[in-house]
Amino acid sequence: MDDAGLKLIVFVSTVGLRVLEIESVSRAVLPKFYMDDIDMEAWKVFSSYDRRVVVTKTPRIMVERFVKEHLRADEVIGSELVVNRFGFSTGFVKGDIASIFSRVAKLFVDGEPTLGLGRATSNFQFFSLCKEQMHPPFITNQNLHDHQLLRPLPVIFHDGRLVKRPTPSTALLILLWMPLGILLATIRIVVGLMLPMRAMPYMSHLFGGKIIVKGKSPPPVSSRSSGVLFVCSHRTLMDPVVLSTVLRRKIPAVTYSISRLSEILSPIPTVRLKRIREVDAEKIKRELAKDDLVVCPEGTTCKEPFLLRFSALFAELTDRIVPVAMNYGVGFFHATTASGWKALDPIFFFMNPRPIYEVTFLNQQPVEATCLSGKSPHDVANHV
Repeated sequence: MDDAGLKLIVFVSTVGLRVLEIESVSRAVLPKFYMDDIDMEAWKVFSSYDRRVVVTKTPRIMVERFVKEHLRADEVIGSELVVNRFGFSTGFVKGDIASIFSRVAKLFVDGEPTLGLGRATSNFQFFSLCKEQMHPPFITNQNLHDHQLLRPLPVIFHDGRLVKRPTPSTALLILLWMPLGILLATIRIVVGLMLPMRAMPYMSHLFGGKIIVKGKSPPPVSSRSSGVLFVCSHRTLMDPVVLSTVLRRKIPAVTYSISRLSEILSPIPTVRLKRIREVDAEKIKRELAKDDLVVCPEGTTCKEPFLLRFSALFAELTDRIVPVAMNYGVGFFHATTASGWKALDPIFFFMNPRPIYEVTFLNQQPVEATCLSGKSPHDVANHV
């Protein structure tokens, strides 16, 4: 029954996908969920041996990258996806327990494995090849301090829309929520496009959202001074929109490579850059001469709890720099992706039951911390 269930999950998940797409998901999405499911006591035993082999009924392509890079395994033996001649997965799996057992036996033809780790309910025959067997709960005699324990290589960057590990109950809850979530996101977006910017903070509470504001925002630009450049960390495509909502006025946002559809649907003006340094610098200067401006110098969204390296171009163009830390909180779906269609980012954000955005205004950079005092653009960018 377990095998039938696994084959059904694999079929639904992979049928019709290119092998390259499956490899991409195995590299960028699945490691986060695998890492959340690691039994550290089992890891202590597993990592104490010089040669480590992982045997699984899951298709090898879905686990190999994780176990070799993060668990430091030497070999991975599993089933194989059936791929047609056009490079698409059929969803079917080849390789039953007997074939996996034979491959394990060939791998250890020169000597028996010292120890086999696995669940007692597992029907893997390869346990009979091992000198010893160990089943949960894994109890070790190693009294290692934290600094002595060899830990799995952490997952730093990960992609994907799901916030939580899709256990059966969580997956069922998400599937049941999706129709209501799509309807709720549609209503939130349509109402947001229709209402004036100053009404948005009040409407967000009405539709279940929340915006947390910290720090003090600068006043609107006067007619005799250049605009303020808001330098934001980049969590989602909506960072500039949320900032405009908090300030209750439409502030143009510098964009790098968003789709035309996103620009058309944007409730605030956008300034598209061409990634030609001189041209982009002149365009930003013109905009700052007219009004305030928002820029996200990381260049791409990042859901991890740290910043990517800032482009230093913004530091050369003005001495009125206000850093703004952006963050968001969601329950079901991440509002950013590296490999998916980024135009869907706002939709996934508003599909969450109670989306939260946090905007923190930091102090405007003093003149001595800008290029006007002789500092290099890279020093200013790193300081920000």
